[in-house]
Amino acid sequence: MAEEPAWSIGIEEEYLLVERESGALITEQPPGILEKVADLHHGLVARELFSSQLEIGTGICTDFKHLRADIGLLRLAVTEAAADYGLAPIAASSHPFASPHQQKVTEGERYQALADDLQGVSRGLVISGLHVHVGIEDPDLRVDLMNQVTYFLPHLLALSTSSPFWEGRNTGLKSYRMAVFRSLPRTGLPEKFDSWAEYRRHVDVLVKAGVIEDSTKVWWDIRPSERYPTLEMRVTDLPTRMEDTVAVAAMYVCLLRMLWRLKVENRRWRSYANFLVSENLWRAERYGISDRLIDFGKGEMVPMPDLVEEMIELVRPDAEALDCVKEVEHARTICQRGTSADRQLAVYNEALTEGATEAEALNAVAQTLITDTLAPPQP
Repeated sequence: MAEEPAWSIGIEEEYLLVERESGALITEQPPGILEKVADLHHGLVARELFSSQLEIGTGICTDFKHLRADIGLLRLAVTEAAADYGLAPIAASSHPFASPHQQKVTEGERYQALADDLQGVSRGLVISGLHVHVGIEDPDLRVDLMNQVTYFLPHLLALSTSSPFWEGRNTGLKSYRMAVFRSLPRTGLPEKFDSWAEYRRHVDVLVKAGVIEDSTKVWWDIRPSERYPTLEMRVTDLPTRMEDTVAVAAMYVCLLRMLWRLKVENRRWRSYANFLVSENLWRAERYGISDRLIDFGKGEMVPMPDLVEEMIELVRPDAEALDCVKEVEHARTICQRGTSADRQLAVYNEALTEGATEAEALNAVAQTLITDTLAPPQP
């Protein structure tokens, strides 16, 4: 039997900083806030393109108890540091009413160069995401699993949606972040590659031409990490509730292990063209969990709750092996109570029904996001 990968996990979450009372997105980060977060928890915090954002990163976690604790401590550290300035973090992929064009690019050569390269496209990128790294030491195996797991990226996106609002309007999409992010070059589903060497040859064409300095500027929905021996999933919105983040991460790593298990048994998941998988990505972006995705094997549309039940059973042996059955089964809870996008829309519509103005309803959404970002897991 082939040696099993480590399946170690690391997570990056990008938060938006808002004024605690008004819920408004700040335009300039207070000096010293990153240092305060670092002092509170291990220094795993970094700046983002815009001054209103910051990114946290867990350590290398070998089990989900460790992962949950790390995310919780980091969210608490950011919350405590922000409170000293009258601010709060929100874990969501868009702000309900901020104007992106009022945001300031973070000072520093790296961020200024990126803004200069992307020009007007960069001005709209006030969005946040969840990135999940899974340790897979064999580079050829990383590429092979990347080719196969793309089938499930729409399912993971649907479970994570948290960006229904943009510039104070209900966009009609559950993940408007995807619409914004697709304006960048080198995004979307990756090509299918036969080997690590073939993947590197393609990336190196752009590197040698001077278009990009390395593969960190390849912003696919999933990619081999440039810095670590990991396969980095980037398609998802940032779930507001911590237990949803852990569930999405658990489902992702279990899907990878399931595909590895099939490979060991000399079997493979059937490959489908990006054209088809992209259709499901659009449906996840538009509807989240509230409608159906295409089951290409059956050739028919299937409701998300049914697909989630199938996924849970598909990866159950892997969830048992990685001791994360409870975390994987939480995907069922997400389908029952809704994603962050569903909750935001419910709060917004309820406020309007009760006579609130548009501005008041959107502020109610922001206040809910502040509360839910640090909420304890629901029973």
